[in-house]
Amino acid sequence: MRESVGYNRDFLDSYHPNKTFYLSLEERNQLRDIGEFKLTGEFAGTHAKKVLERLLIDLSWNSSRLEGNTYSLLETRRLIKIGKKAKGKQWLEAQMILNHKDAITLLIDFKDEIGWDRRTILNLHAMLAASLLGNRDAEGRLRYIGVGISGSVYEPLDVPQLVEECFEQILTKASAISDPFEQAFFILAQLPYLQPFEDVNKRVSRLAVNIPLIKSGLAPLSFDHVARKTYTEALLGVYELNRVEMLRDLFMWAYERSASSYGAVRQLLGEPDPFRMKHRTALHEVVAAVARSCMNQKQAIDFIDEWITKNILPEEAALFREHAERELLEMHEGNYFRFRLRASEFDKWQKIWNA
Repeated sequence: MRESVGYNRDFLDSYHPNKTFYLSLEERNQLRDIGEFKLTGEFAGTHAKKVLERLLIDLSWNSSRLEGNTYSLLETRRLIKIGKKAKGKQWLEAQMILNHKDAITLLIDFKDEIGWDRRTILNLHAMLAASLLGNRDAEGRLRYIGVGISGSVYEPLDVPQLVEECFEQILTKASAISDPFEQAFFILAQLPYLQPFEDVNKRVSRLAVNIPLIKSGLAPLSFDHVARKTYTEALLGVYELNRVEMLRDLFMWAYERSASSYGAVRQLLGEPDPFRMKHRTALHEVVAAVARSCMNQKQAIDFIDEWITKNILPEEAALFREHAERELLEMHEGNYFRFRLRASEFDKWQKIWNA
């Protein structure tokens, strides 16, 4: 019943870098407080390396998940680390994740060379779109055809010259923004709204968000725990109404959790996770069973799926799987006892788990 709307050029034209702000000064300061690593010297470099290594897995999985990819976190890790495709999954899903790996590696390895320039964004798209588009010539090139948005009455620009002009204008304005968080959010809203590529636009924006964060030495944004439905609705607010409030709230919420998980300055996150509290005993049972049985990662994936089918409600299955897999991936010599594991059990399992 919603009326069709086209691209509103004024939404971009009316934004003036360092004068117009999607994020208030208070919000930008809050994000900086929770995103800065209070580390110095050699330890800072070591920690930064570990953060970026983890980002490779987290962002590849979460960004793919937001596109409907069905790989679990553990399956994603196995695919990225040892190239093992998950049994029963489509090859396109594996390709999507491996494309994310390549693109994120570009951001990390060339962080001093990339920026808000045409070549960076085009190459980012080419890597994310590799072998996923029907038209190979569209990889790393701005579109020359009209596109539609599924589930929306928004109709993006269909004049190639205007797409090109607005794309350059977005990059010019992003380059001029001095605050890294405002830069990140500007791209998160404006790039998908323009839809400069035939496809893979949202994926480009989610990775591009991390360019100013990585370059500024801030905690990255991995979109952990962001629900696909919520993210879609937040973008619809931008597409159809040019309203950024919901996307802004989602950005703030997601960044706070990312910064916390990567060991930046921790903020009080309010109430403990109710899902984790509800399933605390079950999570401990599953994780301990994997360790005591000395399962490798493939065996753990199969065991968790089978256990969930028998014990967890279907609507809670995906979130339970994520929690269980994170517990396994984050277990180390300093926290295994909370699962009532003996040192000998943990050591024996780790040799197989990390093989």
